Amino acid sequence: MEALLTSTAIVALAEIGDKTQLLAIVLATRFKRPVPIILGILCATLVNHFLAALIGAEAGKLLDGAWFRYLIAASFIAMGLWTLIPDKLDDDGGAKPARFGAFVTTLVAFFLVEMGDKTQVATIALGARFHDALAVTAGTTLGMMLANVPAVLAGKMLIDRIPMKLVHGLAALLFIVIGVWLVLQTAGWL
Repeated sequence: MEALLTSTAIVALAEIGDKTQLLAIVLATRFKRPVPIILGILCATLVNHFLAALIGAEAGKLLDGAWFRYLIAASFIAMGLWTLIPDKLDDDGGAKPARFGAFVTTLVAFFLVEMGDKTQVATIALGARFHDALAVTAGTTLGMMLANVPAVLAGKMLIDRIPMKLVHGLAALLFIVIGVWLVLQTAGWL
């Protein structure tokens, strides 16, 4: 349950203002068909985050040792710092959907844009931390949906009303607290 809840909270906060959320808004305004867009986000996230969580969980099993736990802790702290840098949607980051329709365009665009993104890297770290690819995938996917479904449904109006600096600050704090907690736990102080 800890893996699910932690993964959900981290990704939901980290995703607000992220380039994939901006992509969701662009797709929603372009297609005006929320259900296929939401389903595309769900399917792309399930596949992408399951693979990321599996890589993290397997690496965590193979490389289990104090040095690896310190590396995971450092990755959480780095993710916290990275979260403070707001994302901008690239000019060609999938904003020009072609002939494939809302679902396929969203599925492909989200899968590709999520590669190497903060939330994917966080999913790998969470998989390594909890050694549970299914719970981490469920949590990170739930977090992605909590952040992106409102973006698809309410679009730009919602994004204009959310204080992004506060949300990014909270997400960064959560990442850093988990990183510091892992350092203290690995050092035997907790």
